[in-house]
Amino acid sequence: MTQGDHAGQGALADPAAYDVIADRTDAYFNRTRAIVEHFGDRKVTYAIFLRRPVISAPRLMVDWFRAVAAKQGVDIDCTIMFPEGTWVGAGEPLAYVTGSFAWLATLETLALQQLGPACVAAHNAYQMAMALPHVRFMAMEARHCAGFDMQDQMAYAASVGSRAAQKEGALGFVGGANDATAHYFGTGKGLGTMPHALVGYAGSTLRAAEMFHEVYPQMDLAVLVDYFGREVTDALEVCRHFPELAATGRIGVRLDTHGGRFLEGLDPQSSYAVLERHSPGSIRRYRSDKELSYLVGTGVSAAAIWRMREVLDEAGFPHVRIIASSGFGVEKCLSMADAHAPVDVIGTGSFIPDRWSETYATADIVAYDGTPRVKVGREFLLRRNGG
Repeated sequence: MTQGDHAGQGALADPAAYDVIADRTDAYFNRTRAIVEHFGDRKVTYAIFLRRPVISAPRLMVDWFRAVAAKQGVDIDCTIMFPEGTWVGAGEPLAYVTGSFAWLATLETLALQQLGPACVAAHNAYQMAMALPHVRFMAMEARHCAGFDMQDQMAYAASVGSRAAQKEGALGFVGGANDATAHYFGTGKGLGTMPHALVGYAGSTLRAAEMFHEVYPQMDLAVLVDYFGREVTDALEVCRHFPELAATGRIGVRLDTHGGRFLEGLDPQSSYAVLERHSPGSIRRYRSDKELSYLVGTGVSAAAIWRMREVLDEAGFPHVRIIASSGFGVEKCLSMADAHAPVDVIGTGSFIPDRWSETYATADIVAYDGTPRVKVGREFLLRRNGG
């Protein structure tokens, strides 16, 4: 068997199997296991934490621990200190895991991979939903992920952050981009509009809309209108072609304007004028360059959304919804909220953490056979009851 064959089999093998775990964990943990088995195993307790505030999203890690324990026939106690969806302060132990040192040593690397990124992404999704509580979000993370494992983790995280926001009155994330992760949002199928490729295939935005409606007549018609750079013209053409759908709120126009140009009919001066009409306070205060780009810059700006709302209403289509995409992370959502941008739905994968270093979870042993012991500087991790 070649090295490539072995790697390929490992990727498809049972992730709870010992040989797969040994291959994927850090070598010094495998050596630690061998040393501990040689000199005598001990019962230890690990504290797991992150260095920044997050939303607790431990389910994937806990499920994995339990699957490995069941597969290998060992006992483990995993105590979650912050229930799923609750806020966790920087440095606060999110979980304590107790069991055999020889057994747990090899699991640390893989367990941390499944916790930190999910908790940070959940916090991002929560902030986005709370910034725009009256907007429905669609999780569009798949194309930005390094494989399905990451995609699954990010979709789970978005659902956790969303549910936390929904408890506070936000609409949050109502679905994901594909069927495989739809269950996290309580839906059976993935959501989404037509891609640019279909518009190019059809030759016109209207023809793409006709094709979509002919094949999926029961679905709402969400039309991507930026392909030809005629967002306003093409949106109105589709609405006029389907007046009944437009009147009953079954048409949505999706803005995904390229960051290298303005929405049809806009430029810097007219973008400022749009916000001056609808949200003057948002542009009269000091703004960073990034905030200004979100408000009046190229691409899908607050001004672009307001302008599309203006032309739809003026043309007699007040029930046509506006769907926006393109870089809607926490900061952009906050800017849209400040401008009261009349967006109905946002498709985004930008809850994926920007700075991956912030996702690094850490595990430290805090007790050996029930005796508290931790490296100097990490005393804050000790359980208050001394366990």
